[in-house]
Amino acid sequence: MFGFLNIYKPKGKTSHDVVAILRRIAKVKQIGHTGTLDPFAEGVLPICTGKSTRLIEYLNDEKAYIGTIQLGNSTTTYDIEGDVVNTSEKSVTESEIEVELGTFRGEIKQLPPIYSAIKVNGKKLYEYARKGEAVNIEPRKVNIYKCDILKYDSESRQLELYIECSKGTYIRSIANDLGEKLGTFGHLIKLIRVKAGAFEILDSIKLEEFKTADDIEKHLINPLKKLDYPVFEINEREKQLISNGGKISLVSKDGITILTCNGSIVAIGKVLGGIFKPDKVFI
Repeated sequence: MFGFLNIYKPKGKTSHDVVAILRRIAKVKQIGHTGTLDPFAEGVLPICTGKSTRLIEYLNDEKAYIGTIQLGNSTTTYDIEGDVVNTSEKSVTESEIEVELGTFRGEIKQLPPIYSAIKVNGKKLYEYARKGEAVNIEPRKVNIYKCDILKYDSESRQLELYIECSKGTYIRSIANDLGEKLGTFGHLIKLIRVKAGAFEILDSIKLEEFKTADDIEKHLINPLKKLDYPVFEINEREKQLISNGGKISLVSKDGITILTCNGSIVAIGKVLGGIFKPDKVFI
């Protein structure tokens, strides 16, 4: 079993739950996901099966989300699952929101939520939070490529945003920080991941559709369709060289390159000065 799956993760399941379910169905241990989604969130969750798990690091990891923010109060977790800590009756207009959103676009420093799985001194932040222990959280650089208003209801004070961002961006933090900038407070009440690299929500398959190993096989995606690198077809002699840890000459630009033989991935590695050196071999 070698390939990717574009799974639609339902609300209430963790990313690890999804992997565990698929492992049980496929009876294959080597299954992994490419990016965690909070249990209350839903949407695209790319899955790698078999030896394709070794390709995770080569996948585009930019993300796109539709998030709904409730203005008027903030919570301990920055989302609907936390306890309310601040409230405000202040009303804001869409134009006021748009002005503040401008401060979130581009490269910014973002403070992750205390209720997150980021590790500090070998311990996850939510472990500190649950014990009421103080911990120093350092802001992290993230990129927000797009942050656009899709809908705003001034009566309910619910704001729907479309956000394209780099790996490691917390939409919960955007909800909290935007609320603070507006002076209304805010928290995330709904989150849908609509894109993860080359995986899009329109092509995703609901988790409940997978009942047997055949269902998984049927929906496997050839990794070549999702990896954005030059691909070169090699012959059997060159394949043998690669399988023995050798290098081969390749007329290609320097950089990451994929080798195939009879259409199947043989290796991924780097070309430097016309020489391909494999990093990972799949024979």
